[in-house]
This record gives sequence, C-alpha cells and structure tokens, in this order.
Amino acid sequence: MAFFDISERVSALSEKALEKARVRFDEIEKTGEYNQQKVLAAFIENKVSEADFAGSTGYGYGDRGRDKLDAVYARAFGAEDAIVRHSFTCGTHTLGIALFGILRPGDTMLCVTGTPYDTIQPVIGIKGSGMGSLKDYGVKYEQVELGSDGYPDLEEIAKAVKNLKPRMVYIQRSRGYSLRPSLSVEKTGEIADTVHNICDAVVMVDNCYGEFVQKTEPTQHGADLIAGSLIKNAGGSIARTGGYIAGRKDLVELCSYRATVPGLGKEVGCTLGESRNMYMGLFNAPNVVTSALKTAVFAASLFEELGFEVTPGSGEERYDIIQAIKLINSERLCAFCKGIQSGAPVDSSAVPEPWDMPGYDSKVIMAAGAFILGSSIELSADAPLREPYAVWMQGGINFPSGKTAVMLAADYLCREGLA
Repeated sequence: MAFFDISERVSALSEKALEKARVRFDEIEKTGEYNQQKVLAAFIENKVSEADFAGSTGYGYGDRGRDKLDAVYARAFGAEDAIVRHSFTCGTHTLGIALFGILRPGDTMLCVTGTPYDTIQPVIGIKGSGMGSLKDYGVKYEQVELGSDGYPDLEEIAKAVKNLKPRMVYIQRSRGYSLRPSLSVEKTGEIADTVHNICDAVVMVDNCYGEFVQKTEPTQHGADLIAGSLIKNAGGSIARTGGYIAGRKDLVELCSYRATVPGLGKEVGCTLGESRNMYMGLFNAPNVVTSALKTAVFAASLFEELGFEVTPGSGEERYDIIQAIKLINSERLCAFCKGIQSGAPVDSSAVPEPWDMPGYDSKVIMAAGAFILGSSIELSADAPLREPYAVWMQGGINFPSGKTAVMLAADYLCREGLA
C-alpha cells in the first residue's frame, strides 16, 4: 500500500478476501440505494427547508424544524410518530426513556432475547439497587432464554406471554456482547405476531445497530415501538449526539412525557442549533451504513483467510453492522484493538488499554478514534476481557478507510506472531 507498511502476506490475503466479499457487496449496495431513496422521499414529502435548521432556545415553543424532523423519522421508519432529540444522551438513555415512558408500577417487562445488554441492566434493575431503576419503582422483570440455535424461542415466548400477561415484550435486535445471531426485521415480526395473537402487550425493539441494514424496520413488521442512538447508524456520523423513539403515536406521546414532563411532552425542548446536523445525519445514514456493512464483510472475509472463526460469516445475511471475531485469548484481543486504533483518523497514536468502563461488569478494551466521542458508526472495536475473548467491531464512515484499518489490525497480529 502506498501510505502504510503492511506485510505482503496480509496484502495478498486481503486481495483474496476482497474478491470473496464482492457478491455480498453488490447486495449491500442495492439495499443502500433503496434506503437512500426512501430517506430522500421522506425529506421531500415533509418539505424540509433551510428554515427548518434554525436553532431555538429556552422552551423551544413552535420549533417547526424539531417537529418536522420527528415527522421525517416517522416516515423513514414506517411509523405513526417519532421523537428525535439531541438531549437523549446515548442509546441506553433513549431506551430508558422509552421503558419508563410506557411501564408503570405493577407492570411486567418480558425480555424475549435472553439477558439484555450490559448497560441496560441497571436501568431495569437486574443489577444495582437504589438508583431509581424500573425494579425500584415496582416494575417486574422476566425473561425468556434464547433457543439452542441462538434465536428467540417462539413457543416459550407464547407460554410466557400467556402466563405473565406482560405490559411490554422487549426485543434486543443486536447481539450485544454475545455471539448469538442478530435479528432480522422479519424475525422481530414473528415475535410481534406471536405476542399480539395472545394479548395487547407493547412490543418494543432495541433497534441499535440495525437501522438501514435492511429495506424495512421493525415498526413495519408489527413492532409497536423502536428506539436507537444517533451516534450509531441513524445519525450517519454527522449527528453529534441524540437518539430517537418511533412507533405508535400514543406510545411516542407517553415517551415524550418522560423525556420532558407530563403535560408538556413534545411541545418543549429547544434545539440549540443541532437540527442541521441531525437532519444531515439522517440523510447521510443509508450511505454510511452501506460502508459500515462492507467494512464488516471485508473483516469477516480477511479473518476467515487468517483462520479465525467469525460471526456472521463473510457470506451470511446481515441484520446489524456488528462483526464479531473470536480471537481466543486476551493477548490477541488487545493486539487487534491496537491495530484498529492505529488506523483511526483521530487519536491513532493512542494505545488502547483495558479499563473499568461504567456500566460493565468486567474490564473493557476499546479502539475508537472518532470525530464524535463514542460514535459507533465510525470504525471502532471493543470487547470485555472475558470468555469467549471475541472482539466486536462496527462502523466505517467510508469503506476505503475501514478496509485499511482492518488490514492494519490483521498486520499487527501477524507482526506480533499471533496469527
């Protein structure tokens, strides 16, 4: 390579990996073009104008750009309504607003995809106490374990719904720090149908990492509510912070009362000049997700060539942007993250080290040289230092830079005699 000292071995394997990945690339690009047209249509139908980018202050009364952004998101996600706010600090915060917005003391929340992601556990009350979790407010929690194949067990879900009569059935679409498969929108639809055939429980999907990976979203397959972060897929690497909740209008309204206060809901909330970035981020999102998916497929293909087990495989269908690679031990795990960091446009000279990251029960190592701190749609790789010593890689604003960083990670392992 012209600008990077990458070994002949890794360069040769990268060429083989790229050829193997091209069939999947073609499918990804077709989906990306479809989603780009869908988002463009949502902008045009809602008559987005320059005036909509003006920032409001104070109460934010009459902020038409804020209200129109909600409508554009709702249209793009096939939902009745949405609330999109820069004041949603992260994905976990956004999910928490939705959970507290819907659930009341005495209600039961039923998670049907096994134990949820680490950072949402204190929100529910699975771990920690006295912090104001759902459990502290009298909301009961139950879960249905995944089947032996790693997918939701529809039969067991139906039994649990009949017995527990939950107010909410919660689905985590992405795998989190596990190696189970991520869920397609069709699979979330099967769960929603199973639930709705029994009762009127709210089916909520944690949609983080899944937006624009397929041509439709869970709201178009029976989910009542979805939520996600703007520094992941939906913000297109341009939104500087924020999150969204979309779905049934009555449920979004309830969430808005938690986002602000009862009686005010969506009517208040100034935008402070963030609207332009949030609009532009959504517009950019399908193209960036396409690049992130191509980066993930290339990584899978290259590390297959190096003899590592990867999930999903390079030829498999993808339902989120995450690529997991089993690296077997902590030494390889840390070396991979150091290689990814060395290929970052920001903080490339930093050396990732494991640390006690808030919300996690073991040390975590994270490679993330991003323009926006913590932005998972920009190329990053992270993992807890525990079995199975897999790394979870995601993002890539553009494929050429993502490909280069993956090659540097492979080269780092090879130079250290670890691959």
